[in-house]
Amino acid sequence: MKILITNDDGIEAGGIIKLAENAKKFGEVTVIAPATQSSAMSHHITLGVDLEYKRFDFPVEGVEAYALAGTPADCIRAAFLGLLPKDRLPDVVFSGINNGSNCGYDIQYSATVGAAMEALLYEVPAICFSQACWEATLDHKHEFDQETDFTKMDKVINTAVCDAHIESITRELLGKKLPRGQAWNVNFPNCVPDLYNGVLYDRVPAQTAFWDDCYTLMTREDGSRYVGMKAHKIRKAEEGSDIRAIQDGYISVGILKNMVMTGKETN
Repeated sequence: MKILITNDDGIEAGGIIKLAENAKKFGEVTVIAPATQSSAMSHHITLGVDLEYKRFDFPVEGVEAYALAGTPADCIRAAFLGLLPKDRLPDVVFSGINNGSNCGYDIQYSATVGAAMEALLYEVPAICFSQACWEATLDHKHEFDQETDFTKMDKVINTAVCDAHIESITRELLGKKLPRGQAWNVNFPNCVPDLYNGVLYDRVPAQTAFWDDCYTLMTREDGSRYVGMKAHKIRKAEEGSDIRAIQDGYISVGILKNMVMTGKETN
């Protein structure tokens, strides 16, 4: 099996390294990922600009890796439209592991998801992997003001559940065939092992985001104005949703649909 991996946190992010280590257990792995942080790009592609592309010294043995000065969707689009020879085109695309959950309304903005949606255009299955961060901390050791402080994010990620279960989840989903135009969306909870409760399937996107954003018009001392954003964490999402699953200490597995695809079964 040939596996192509990308992400939106950049090729140096810890999540993509972990995903490549996991993917090696299932086949031949190639990484083409953004050279820099590219979160919240959705399905954005770059037009009219040459994109620098270079070999990257990736820290996973046996994995060939390249950094592209573009978005995650650019990475997948370029791979299928000429960057990779036909005999090296992937059988499946993995996207992630994203630093932060891709649930609820945030799916709409996610470049992790955007890369998967691009893969589906070429009739190639895709799996999105995301790790909840401080927006879903369940170990009760960290308390925050409601206002976001992203400088603390890396200090409160517990990846124990992901580390223990990503291989089995990957094996299971690779063995299941989805209809054309659909991708798997996997979100790991941010909790200690004692608070892990299992896997919930068929999770639907919550009808909210993890954060209730607020934009405020501000004025600087020189009289210029700008719009600032603050966010407050929601308390509880609805039952059956992806956000509620990881809030309650479950791995959330759902299905995402590319809206321009027909959903017709492939042969």
